[in-house]
Amino acid sequence: MHVDYYGSLNSPWTYLGSARIEALCAKHGASLKFWPVDFGLIFPASGGLPLPKRSPQRQAYRMMELRRWREATGLPLTLEPKHFPFPEAMLAQAVIALRETPSPLGGDAPAIRLAHRIMKALWAEDRDPVADFATLAAECGQDGAALLALAADPKWAAMRQADSQAALDRGVFGAPSFVIEGEIFWGQDRLDFVERKLAPQ
Repeated sequence: MHVDYYGSLNSPWTYLGSARIEALCAKHGASLKFWPVDFGLIFPASGGLPLPKRSPQRQAYRMMELRRWREATGLPLTLEPKHFPFPEAMLAQAVIALRETPSPLGGDAPAIRLAHRIMKALWAEDRDPVADFATLAAECGQDGAALLALAADPKWAAMRQADSQAALDRGVFGAPSFVIEGEIFWGQDRLDFVERKLAPQ
C-alpha cells in the first residue's frame, strides 16, 4: 500500500505526526512519499485561512491543542518558535529536488529525512531552519550548499506549484494530510485511522 503525505515544513501538526507516520508505514510495509505543498495556494482555494487571519478564538484553541498534543505524544515542542513562520519555499524546493534525485543519494526516504529534520529544528529545537540548513542537511548525509544551488532551479518551484494544485484536485486542504487509495486522512490526530487503513484485513 502507498501513502501520499502532504505537509508544510512550517506546520507543528506535520511535525507532531512525522515520526509516527514513518513508523506506521514501516510497520505495515507501506511506501511513503512526502509532498511539501504550498498552503498559500491551497488555503484560499479551499476556504482556509493562514494563522494570522484566524479569529482569536481559533488561535487560542490552537495553542490549547498544541499543549495537549505535546503532553500526549511526549515530543519536545516549542509553542511559539522564534523563527516561525520561516520562508519555506526554498527549503521545500530543496526537499522536492532531493525527492526527485535518483537513489541512492536521493529519493523518497532521503527527502522525508530532510523534511523531518527541518521541522524538528523549528519546533523541537527553536532553531532557524534557513540559517542552519547546511548543518541540518549534513546531519541527513546531504551537501546543503549543493542542494540549495539545485533548489534554485525554477523547475522545482514550478513542480511545487503543480504538486499543490494536484493536492487541491485530490481534495487536500490541510496539513498534514495522508491519502491512501483515494481516501484522505487530515491531521496527525487521524493516524489511528491511517493505521486501520494500512493494517491487513
